[in-house]
Amino acid sequence: MSTNPFTAIANARIFDGENITDHSCVLIHDGTIVNVGTHPPADIDVFDANGGTLLPGLIDAHTHTEPEFLRIALTFGVTTELEMQGFWSPEQSAYVDEHDDVADVRSAGLGITPPGGHPHELIPPQVNQRPGEERQFPYATSPQRAAEIVAERVAQGSDYIKVFVEDGRVFDKPGTPVLRDDILRAAVRAAHEHDKIVLAHTLTADAAQRAIAAGVDGLAHVFLDQGATPELIDVIVRSGAFVIATTVTCASILGHTGAALAADPRVATRLDETWLGTLRGSIDTFHDSSLDTVLNTVAALHRAGVDILAGTDVSHPVEYVGGTAHGASLHEELQLLVRAGLSPVEALRSATSVTARRFGLTDRGRVVNGARADLLLVKGDPTADISDTLNIEAVWRRGVRLH
Repeated sequence: MSTNPFTAIANARIFDGENITDHSCVLIHDGTIVNVGTHPPADIDVFDANGGTLLPGLIDAHTHTEPEFLRIALTFGVTTELEMQGFWSPEQSAYVDEHDDVADVRSAGLGITPPGGHPHELIPPQVNQRPGEERQFPYATSPQRAAEIVAERVAQGSDYIKVFVEDGRVFDKPGTPVLRDDILRAAVRAAHEHDKIVLAHTLTADAAQRAIAAGVDGLAHVFLDQGATPELIDVIVRSGAFVIATTVTCASILGHTGAALAADPRVATRLDETWLGTLRGSIDTFHDSSLDTVLNTVAALHRAGVDILAGTDVSHPVEYVGGTAHGASLHEELQLLVRAGLSPVEALRSATSVTARRFGLTDRGRVVNGARADLLLVKGDPTADISDTLNIEAVWRRGVRLH
C-alpha cells in the first residue's frame, strides 16, 4: 500500500451535482476533493469504480434524527441529514464531528409552535412521560416571545429556524392550535435579523399561503389537501421560496406504505426488522386527496421554476410515523420526484447541489475541487434510471470509505 497521503477514485462516470462530466477520476486529500480529472497520479492508493457512477453524497433535506439513525443513513449514501425538529445536543454534534461512520447533520433544534400546537397532536401522552425524557417545546404566545425563542435557538446553535403552521386536519386532529399571523411574522423577522433562513411546516394550501405571506424562505412540505392553483403557484414563485417535497411522507399520510421498498433486496439487507416493519406501515390519517394530486403539485411547482428539494420527513421507528426509514426513503423520494415529472438529473440535483445551495452548504453537494469528499458510488447510471441510486457500491464521508 502506498504511503502517499492522497487517494483516488478512478474509472468512474461522474455526476458532479449538476450534470455528468467528461472526467473519470477524483483525487482526495485530507477529506477534501483536490482534483477532478481523468487519470490518477502515480504511487497513490486507487479505488477502481469499474465504470460505476460517482455522485456527491446525498442530502436528505427533512429528517428527525439522532446518531444511531445517521449511521443507517450513511449506509444508503446519505452523507448529510437536515433535521427539522429534534432534541439535538452539543454532545451529539461533537460525536458526529468525530466519527466518519455516521452522516453529518444540521439542525433547526426545536421548532416554534403555540401551546398544544403541532407536533403535540401526533405524540402519544406516554411518550412525554418517560422518566428522564421531559421535552420542553418553545411555545410562542406573542410576537415578543417568538423573537425570544428565535434568539434562544440561535444561541443554542440552530442552523436554521423552523415554524409550524398546522391545524391538524391532515392528521385527523382538527382544531390543533396554530400560530397567529403576527407571531409567525415576528418569528420570520427575528430569524432574518440573525441571518438564519426560516422553514415552515405546511401540509395544506392555506398553511402554505400563510407561511409565504409571512416571508418564510422555504416550505418543509408540499401541501397535500388539494391541488395547486395558479394563484398559489404564482405566490410561491414570486416569493423565491423553495419547497421540500417530502412526497414519501405525504404518501404515508394518504395511506400508502413503503412495503415495496422494504421488499427490495437492496434495502432489506441494510435495515433491521424494526425499521423494515416501520417502512411497511403508514400514517394513514387523510383520505380526501391522492398521491397523484401531490405529484401533480410538485410537477406544477417545478415547471414554474420553484426549487424542489428532496426530503423524507423520516423520524423514529414508531407506529404513528410509519412508511419511512432513514437513508432508504430518500431513494424512494427520488423515484417519486421522477414520477412527478422531474428528469433523473433534476431529481439528483434536488438531493445534492440544489439543497446545498439553498441551505448555504457551500462545501458539499458537488464533486468539484475544494468540496468535502462526501461521495456515493453506484452501479449503473442513475441519470438514466433513477432506481440505480440503490445499487450502492461504496460510500465516503470526508474521504473515509465506509466499510
